[in-house]
Amino acid sequence: MAFKNLIDLHTHTDNSFDGHHSTMFLCETAYMKGLRGVAFTDHLEMDAFFRDSFDRTAIQSFFEVAKARSAFNGKLMVCVGAELGQAVYNKPVSEKLLDTMKYDFVIGAIHNLPEMQDFYYMDFSDESIDYMELLRQYFEWELKLAEWARFDTLAHLTYPLRYIVGKYGKSVDMSKFSEIIDEILVTLIKNEKSLEINTAGLRQPIGVTSPDESIVKRYKELGGKLITVGSDAHYAEHLGAGIEQGYELALKCGFDSVAVYQNRTPTMVPIE
Repeated sequence: MAFKNLIDLHTHTDNSFDGHHSTMFLCETAYMKGLRGVAFTDHLEMDAFFRDSFDRTAIQSFFEVAKARSAFNGKLMVCVGAELGQAVYNKPVSEKLLDTMKYDFVIGAIHNLPEMQDFYYMDFSDESIDYMELLRQYFEWELKLAEWARFDTLAHLTYPLRYIVGKYGKSVDMSKFSEIIDEILVTLIKNEKSLEINTAGLRQPIGVTSPDESIVKRYKELGGKLITVGSDAHYAEHLGAGIEQGYELALKCGFDSVAVYQNRTPTMVPIE
């Protein structure tokens, strides 16, 4: 089915270390693709904030998106956002950043365990890696992030599965984590935070959203009301990719609207 209000709430410009296109070009692309809105959420990895110059990234990204928002006023809803990675590893710096920068939308994410590399870079063909133990620790940190609750949506809840399952074909019994995932979902609901349906996996080997239908449905069963949908695009051609499938999944799980954030406040936009 065709949707009227396609809004992509997780995208990266070339201000992200792994982004490839300018903010203005991405806005032009989003407009030409018929998107109603887009949030630019460049990476700010809080456990390496000063070491890897994310303090400068934060300022440059913010002002470039603010300029683009002005340029596309009336054509495209442009939200100034950020993806805070590992915010709970460095709460004082994370909280100071959020008190300083007037974002529309903040994504909370965990990409790596403390003092370890991003799951993206790990070689899970190495039999010495206890990936089930890493997943256990990962979900514990996701719970701490949900408890901290200074973000708006929790990104790609099953992020490591992109690589453990999708890239390396390892078997993961997710029932072993159902209890802590429930805790995470209940904490999001209690703190009135959104759960993201991240559609990047639809164009990756894993072939499913993060989280998948079972967890989105469980969030709804537990009383969840706030859903965001994002492509996690790092290239212009991926802007809006999978958003329609994300909306279809949300509808299937019982949601009739998605949350869109301006000034850190959600507005419910009907899925239609």
